[in-house]
Formats: sequence, structure tokens, C-alpha cells
Amino acid sequence: MATRETAEMIARTRIVSAEAILNNTADLRGYPHRYLAIMSHRGVGPERATYALMAAEALDPLGWELLNIAEFGSSKLVHAFLRRR
Repeated sequence: MATRETAEMIARTRIVSAEAILNNTADLRGYPHRYLAIMSHRGVGPERATYALMAAEALDPLGWELLNIAEFGSSKLVHAFLRRR
């Protein structure tokens, strides 16, 4: 079972995992910041971007807008950057 990501945990790093968003185990109700990053490590190659975009799209009805998506360094982690509308 996936670990639940609380608003407090997410607020410390300002990062939530795509997996938690897609599995509905992330609680953003008390998230205090305007900006948020979604980290995707699931899959290989382009699949990581797909999961990040799927998670960003899942947050759209909750008032989050996708700003950018990027892959960083040798870790090949993909991050999607969002802003609360």
C-alpha cells in the first residue's frame, strides 16, 4: 500500500509524488503555498513525463495550473511545476 502524503509533508519540500496524486494518497487540502512540484519517478523514459502530466491534469479541477515540466540531471526524475489559480 502506498504511503499517504500529508499537506505538512508536502509543504516541507513543496514536492508531491505523481504516484500519490494518481493513487489518491496525497492530501493537499491544507497545503499553504501557491507553487507545487510533482515528481515522477515511475516508468522509464517518456513514461515519467506521462505520469507527471497525468498527475498535473488530475489537479487541474482543484485549481492547479501546469507551468512547466522538466527532467533534471542524471537521476532522470521528471518534475511538473504547478501554480494555484
